[in-house]
Amino acid sequence: MRLLKLTGLAAIALALGLTSALAAQKPVIKAEPGNPLGEIYSGYNMRDAKTQAMQDDDFDNPGFLWIEQGASLWDKVDGEDGKSCASCHGKAEESMKGVGAKFPKYVAAKKNIVNLELQVNDCRKLMKAKPFKYESNEMMGTVAYVKYQSRGMPVNVTIDGEAKKHWEAGKEFFYQRRGQLDMACSHCHEKYQGVHIRSDYLSQGQANGFPLFRLKWQNMGTLHRRFTGCNKNIRAQPYKRGSQEYLDLELYVTWRGNGLPIETPAVRQ
Repeated sequence: MRLLKLTGLAAIALALGLTSALAAQKPVIKAEPGNPLGEIYSGYNMRDAKTQAMQDDDFDNPGFLWIEQGASLWDKVDGEDGKSCASCHGKAEESMKGVGAKFPKYVAAKKNIVNLELQVNDCRKLMKAKPFKYESNEMMGTVAYVKYQSRGMPVNVTIDGEAKKHWEAGKEFFYQRRGQLDMACSHCHEKYQGVHIRSDYLSQGQANGFPLFRLKWQNMGTLHRRFTGCNKNIRAQPYKRGSQEYLDLELYVTWRGNGLPIETPAVRQ
């Protein structure tokens, strides 16, 4: 089965004219029990050689502009308490290592799922600092910097206990038809993964690279921005970023990629 999957990726690469692309392919791995995909792989494998090379080169990867901003914000004193992120957490390279791989997660104090974006603003509230707007450069820089500390580590979100009901809600969203095109997330990212559409190839919709730099956006973007775009593509009413619907969906989608290495800042087309 593993060989067949690799062969399928090879066929895609050849269709793209990427005779040397296979050398850059990231591993196809066996999904954990219960994952309908069976085998999982990064969206990196569906990109052309130029995009892959841009991601692989830390000097050429535009996402590092936000990593640098995040590093600066980490040490910046802000808020009425006169503290920075470093005041509580010290060096991000040490305290944040592995943290991004475990989000989103259920937080008992919130009685809800919390992703990194919401966690950042919870911390800023404790600092008595103004919250970042969800898609602001400050938010994406901070989240990307935190996630970057887990680069190369496997995604490892948990869905036990109180998180399970949110996972189930996210799963229901993933398979529910919606919009004028009457399509579900599963149509593109499960049933038709690998199919060529609109000058691109459909991926499994994995979340291991977010926040990421998308060439179409010419900007960094959160996973919820991508959800919004997908909803609009099928002519469905999108939800607010940070909404309960998108938080539950984020948990489910991220779980589908458990075991894939964190790539932040990834580059996609």
